[in-house]
Amino acid sequence: MEKFIVSARKYRPATFASVVGQSHITSTLKNAIERGQLAHAYLFCGPRGVGKTTCARIFAKAINCLHPVGAEACDKCDSCLSFNENRSLNIHELDAASNNSVEDIRNLIEQVRVIPQIGTYSVFIIDEVHMLSSAAFNAFLKTLEEPPKHAIFILATTEKHKIIPTILSRCQIYDFNRIRVEDAVGYLRYIAQSEGVEADDESLNLIAQKADGGMRDALSMFDKAVSFCGTKLEYRSVAATLNVLDYETYFRFTDLLLRGDYVNALLEYDAVLSKGFSGQIFMGGLNQHFRDLLVAKGPAISLIEYTGSLLEKYRQQAAICEPAFLFGAISLLTEADSKLRTSSSQRLLVELTLMKISTLGQKKNNELTAPIEAKYDLPDLDAPRQQVATPSSQVVATPQPTVIQKVEQPTVAPAPTPQPISEQVPTVKPEPKPEPKPEPKAEPVTAPVVTPTVEQRAVAEEKPKISVVGGSIASLLNKVSNPTDGEGKSTTIVIDPESEAKMLKVKEAIVKQMCAERPRFVSAFESISFEGNTVKLAVPSEALKDELIGERFWILKRIAEMAEVKGSLDMFIEIKEMNFKLKPIKLEDRVAHIRKVMPEFDYMQKALDMDVE
Repeated sequence: MEKFIVSARKYRPATFASVVGQSHITSTLKNAIERGQLAHAYLFCGPRGVGKTTCARIFAKAINCLHPVGAEACDKCDSCLSFNENRSLNIHELDAASNNSVEDIRNLIEQVRVIPQIGTYSVFIIDEVHMLSSAAFNAFLKTLEEPPKHAIFILATTEKHKIIPTILSRCQIYDFNRIRVEDAVGYLRYIAQSEGVEADDESLNLIAQKADGGMRDALSMFDKAVSFCGTKLEYRSVAATLNVLDYETYFRFTDLLLRGDYVNALLEYDAVLSKGFSGQIFMGGLNQHFRDLLVAKGPAISLIEYTGSLLEKYRQQAAICEPAFLFGAISLLTEADSKLRTSSSQRLLVELTLMKISTLGQKKNNELTAPIEAKYDLPDLDAPRQQVATPSSQVVATPQPTVIQKVEQPTVAPAPTPQPISEQVPTVKPEPKPEPKPEPKAEPVTAPVVTPTVEQRAVAEEKPKISVVGGSIASLLNKVSNPTDGEGKSTTIVIDPESEAKMLKVKEAIVKQMCAERPRFVSAFESISFEGNTVKLAVPSEALKDELIGERFWILKRIAEMAEVKGSLDMFIEIKEMNFKLKPIKLEDRVAHIRKVMPEFDYMQKALDMDVE
């Protein structure tokens, strides 16, 4: 069996033209060779696996070639052949990670004095030079600054900041870039074709992304994927081999969150955890996905390092994502990521973040799917006008509900400006129609509860704060005295004339029931009163008032059910400072409480012969 050679060694570039993604470096070195402007010391720095040592070897081979072709080596002369067979005496490599002492540098200085036998230069390549000790750096300074004419030093490092300034000042510094995804994909495709491996764009993109800018890492992952998948690389198999979350996972999550479907999003997250991925990896990937969708919406799409069909998928999903949704999702994920390491329940934190993002998507869907009449507070031109509730956070005295008269169906009606509930909605006199058909008389129905939109709140803030907290609840009850005729021709608000008497009759039961179901509102229900069809409450704080406003429909519904009120109820909430008088506690009550919380009290009383005073 033929001995296997890893792709990182088998396809290691042998010429400047074959170096991937470092054209700014190779062009400079080729120009220096052609013009004969060679420095005595070079420093190659950059991330791992981007071609630092490879470029150093190609440079050393080219400057010693006996018959160069421009700036490239001929690969035919004795110097090139000896280099290819690893027996060249002109090139010396030192690993500073394991040879970092002063004695190792002294041995290197002794080798510098030897004149090359073939070629012009002796090239000394010192890899991971930042690992040299301070004493070794100081011992190397003089030779690095004034070496013999035949000596050239090439230092390579991944951490330039660890090299002392006196070394940096003696070298020409070349900064290598990370390999771009498109460059890595192109080179991987070339290797796959050379090896007879069939690979799709998604698989190669995934390998290049996972490599994080390192070509050597990408080639190692490519070999691993080929070992698992054989001669055909499929996207899902490659993702399973590299133990990464595939792109489809993030596309599915985005679709679910856009729809506000947090239930299925939590189930998907549970499946992600079952595959062995941590919440931090998932949140980082989802955050990156939202970032890519955000930049894919405009000319900044060039910032996305994807190619082919995958880039098209990002374009399609970015088209249906609102910038506000993406900004909000990125903000929530970034905030949660900073708390994840110190959280005692990481899973709960991630799930809570997903639910918050889903509310952003649900809000977007509600705005998109809401009818134009509800969105902009316009009446339906094909139906009789109905009462429009103006939202407000203020509470005023008992209002009188508006009775909307039946009007004939107009042919053209301008959209009126939203009015407060206390005003009469104007009717529009329709133009006469030829031979109008008589319409059957419609029974009055209860006006529906209208949920205010964002635009309605903005209008309400500009108008005087005249509104009613509450509204009609008859639509929430099953027992309605005046059902609709099914055609919606006319609407009225029905008020039970005996509502006050009915509610006063069961006042004690209402207070008892409400205090049992909502203990938080005890202070409000203890001062409950009724006036007409209005329920009056008094609260000591603005916060409690806001809570009652949020629960007003439920409260009015329960009161109507208990008092058997058939009609509309309203609520009036007043903020009133309350003085709570502390009542003295009787001795027997205190003793009873002690016995309740401390069952052994009787035994201690008898054992110690104590008197209760």
